[in-house]
Amino acid sequence: MFNRKQFCLWVLLAISSFSASADEGMWLPMLLKQLNEADMQKKGMRLSAEDIYSINKSSLKDAIVQFGGGCTGEIISNQGLLLTNHHCGYGQIQSHSSVEDDLLTNGFWAMERSQEKPNPGLTATFIVRMEDVTKQILGDIPANLPEAERESRVQANIKKVQAQATAGTHYGAIIRPFFYGNEYYMYVTETFRDIRLVGAPPESIGKFGGDTDNWMWPRHTGDFSLFRIYAGPDNKPADYSPNNKPFTPKHHLPISLAGIQQGDFTMVFGFPGRTTEYLPSQAVREIAEISDPAKVKIRTVKLGILDQDMKADPKVRIQYAAKYASVSNAHKKWIGEMRGLRKLDAITKKQEQERQFAQWVAQETGRKNTYGQVLSQFEQNYSQLANGITLARDYFMEAVMGVELLSYAQNYVALADLLQKGTETEENKAAIQAQVKRLSASAPGFFKNYNLPTDRKVFAALMEMYQQGVDPKFHPAAFGRITKDKNFNWTAYANEVYATSNLVSEEKVQALLKLAPAAMKVKLLTDPAVTLMQSFGNSFRQQVLPVYTSLNDQNTLLNRTYLQGLREMQKDRKFYPDANSTLRVAYGQVDSYKPADGVTYDYYTTLEGIIEKEDPAIVDYKVPAKLKELYQKKDYGPYGVNGQMPVAFIASNHTTGGNSGSPVINARGELIGTNFDRNWEGTMSDIMYDPDRVRNISMDARYFLFIVDKFAGAGHLVKEMTLVNNGPQGAAPAAQNGKAEMKIKKDKKKTKVKVKAD
Repeated sequence: MFNRKQFCLWVLLAISSFSASADEGMWLPMLLKQLNEADMQKKGMRLSAEDIYSINKSSLKDAIVQFGGGCTGEIISNQGLLLTNHHCGYGQIQSHSSVEDDLLTNGFWAMERSQEKPNPGLTATFIVRMEDVTKQILGDIPANLPEAERESRVQANIKKVQAQATAGTHYGAIIRPFFYGNEYYMYVTETFRDIRLVGAPPESIGKFGGDTDNWMWPRHTGDFSLFRIYAGPDNKPADYSPNNKPFTPKHHLPISLAGIQQGDFTMVFGFPGRTTEYLPSQAVREIAEISDPAKVKIRTVKLGILDQDMKADPKVRIQYAAKYASVSNAHKKWIGEMRGLRKLDAITKKQEQERQFAQWVAQETGRKNTYGQVLSQFEQNYSQLANGITLARDYFMEAVMGVELLSYAQNYVALADLLQKGTETEENKAAIQAQVKRLSASAPGFFKNYNLPTDRKVFAALMEMYQQGVDPKFHPAAFGRITKDKNFNWTAYANEVYATSNLVSEEKVQALLKLAPAAMKVKLLTDPAVTLMQSFGNSFRQQVLPVYTSLNDQNTLLNRTYLQGLREMQKDRKFYPDANSTLRVAYGQVDSYKPADGVTYDYYTTLEGIIEKEDPAIVDYKVPAKLKELYQKKDYGPYGVNGQMPVAFIASNHTTGGNSGSPVINARGELIGTNFDRNWEGTMSDIMYDPDRVRNISMDARYFLFIVDKFAGAGHLVKEMTLVNNGPQGAAPAAQNGKAEMKIKKDKKKTKVKVKAD
């Protein structure tokens, strides 16, 4: 019988097998010349690949940093001024906040350099150069080597190549596998350690829409914060010192006042975190039907408790602001991911690709020998994971480690293990002293943002969820005593644990750590939080982790082989590697989209939408009085257009976590926005990209300038920046060299901006 649905899917796959979908991909900067330059220029880009990535001259890459290890930032002045998202700088803003001086609520602006706030531990990392080191890493490793031995030799080669690349320099080197270990690339890095907070809008701007609007479009968030990189006298990285000077970059991004239009070329340059575009159908099923639903269920309960306590107490709100945002972000993303995968019928599409692969393999004996068992082995491995292993692992990570006391107790389990070995050897004695010193030093930071009553509620709720959601064969031994003594009354058990543990306050912790080793050991081995965490850890390490790790290691090898086969089968297709927190380029265009039947979303939003959303009764939709005043007067300075103040826009760039804070760059290499989110309908793009629905969400650079200048009155910061106005991307440049100089003159009352073409 003719199966129309199956036939259509086959045609779709056949068409898409020769190239990635329009605007799909996170591409390696060093390979743009051979893979992407022609296509990018066809879409409107006026730059060359060398303008984007070069090791011989300054290029766009020299203005891009990995911010704090998990976000991206861009340099926007020749004095080291760094722009990133508000949510990327949120932890630093929170760390400088208190009930008396609440920078989260009120915002912060350094009106002179001496007011810029240091942030111990915060880093900004530049990429000096990239290299393909596949031959150096894999060249001496025989084929068909057992995976564990292969990985050991790979790691040894990585250390050797890293050492050679950085010898005699202050640089670092990161070597990562690509295409599941079929290729290896090295990123030579330069990391700065003196990063100071310069400015942040109040939450009512920087987080406008809050969790209500998170992952949503239309969006009206001024999601930015400003930092400055400081360097030593030689312009090289240095630890914090009041004598350090603002860093002078090789390149900083000029900021365009020309704005954006439908169809404009856009490029996102940043450090996307993790994608898994080449998974088999069984893995997609595991994500969509087992893992995501379990994690969403657990976090829904946790978020409800945090939200209730944060609303009831201003101190708790500040303590848990960053924690709540982190938990909520992934929670909502997973919900959208499940919906998107269902709407795309992703599992069926993957199965169709696997049918094509199987047919291709069957055509030649050599292919059968290499690839013949891949698909059946996937089926076997994921069937074993679905038999409670994945669920037990997810519940451990989300429900057990989601309790702050238990997560914190892990450090003390390690200390208890050392104490049990005794102090007879100098080596173990030194290890105990070092662990005690670390725990004592870290305690103030942990308890600064810890509220016992809140965590106790989370403990009771999540322990009950673990008990009910995980197969009893994976339960820790401690659950037997809880059943006997408390009959699974988790509230009563929580009260007991939190009343008797030594780990619930800084005072108790410091007193514990001052004890002699023998007395400390007794306290730890009888502490209810430590013993429960030990029991959970033993059960997890013995029953869950070995099977989970073994099967996933096998799946990694299978993915490597499967992807090698796909690349061999689809020789004309341009494959891009999954994201792995390394520097990438994504490109697309400003574009609207249709999220549902009869609904079309425009490609931009304005300040008018903020006023329309205002609701003083909802914390996510409060609007500052100063912002309303500027709106009423239409006092937008040179940043507005046609009586409107642009706020945000969407484009078809392929992004993911880690791209937060990434610059959105136009065809001429100018900053037009800062990426901060994706649309909810497109969150499945980590697994499968859909050009019709995937959109990245960015703050318009003009709104950023407007907030800094007109709202905050920090025009001195705008004066640092290079502002250009070259007109629409499709028009001829306004100046001979394609740029215009923006001269800023400030009088006593306001900032006047005049454009003068060179």
